[in-house]
Amino acid sequence: MTGNSLTARDVSLLFRIYGIGSRSLKKTLISFGTGGRLGRDSANHFVVQALRNVSFELGEGDRLGIVGSNGSGKSTLLRVLAGIYQPQNGTVEAKGKLAAIIDPSVALDPYATGYENIQTRAILLDVPASRLEAFTEQVRTISELGDYLAMPVHAYSSGMLMRLNFALSISVSPEILLLDEWLSVADHSFREKAQAHMHSLVEQSSILVLASHDLSLLEEVCNRGIYLKDGTIAHSGTIEEVITAYRDAE
Repeated sequence: MTGNSLTARDVSLLFRIYGIGSRSLKKTLISFGTGGRLGRDSANHFVVQALRNVSFELGEGDRLGIVGSNGSGKSTLLRVLAGIYQPQNGTVEAKGKLAAIIDPSVALDPYATGYENIQTRAILLDVPASRLEAFTEQVRTISELGDYLAMPVHAYSSGMLMRLNFALSISVSPEILLLDEWLSVADHSFREKAQAHMHSLVEQSSILVLASHDLSLLEEVCNRGIYLKDGTIAHSGTIEEVITAYRDAE
């Protein structure tokens, strides 16, 4: 496959759970949302099989929607694709600049100014020094915080914090974009502009992977889909086919 691509081959991931007994097993199952994926390894430790033999291949123009109930492995798969988790088996290969917006509420330093927080986030996002000024200006423009960016973040209202976090999350220009739910804001006066920025970010990316419970959004944005159930792909195909299979099964 030429150009930008994202490939997962037989990806499997399990987590070991220590310090639980049979009495707390049910509670642990519920908290992990593991369904029938709890077992024991060779050392008799409880393990959660989070993903099992997940494979797909995406090329330029692909928009993959991931559906599944809570605990099905959607967020875990995104973290594997982003390189946050390393699978025990299988491989992930990305050709192209990749950005993951998995947790837009990553903590800000309350005693640092808005500008200082922007610089810190730029480092985490691997923004090159040559683009730092442009990145800062983009965050300033999107957030509409103006002179407030020179103030410590602890002086911000909740709405101002939301604007800064939103602007920081979408001020990237990736070729491969991973999204865990569609970013939204509660500020009515800011919502229309925020949605426009989100659509622009998605349109500019060559490849999109979006995990969401909003099936109508997935139908609107995506052309391909996978239905995860208990960490495995229960169905794959067009997004319409996958959503139909998910509705029928759930």
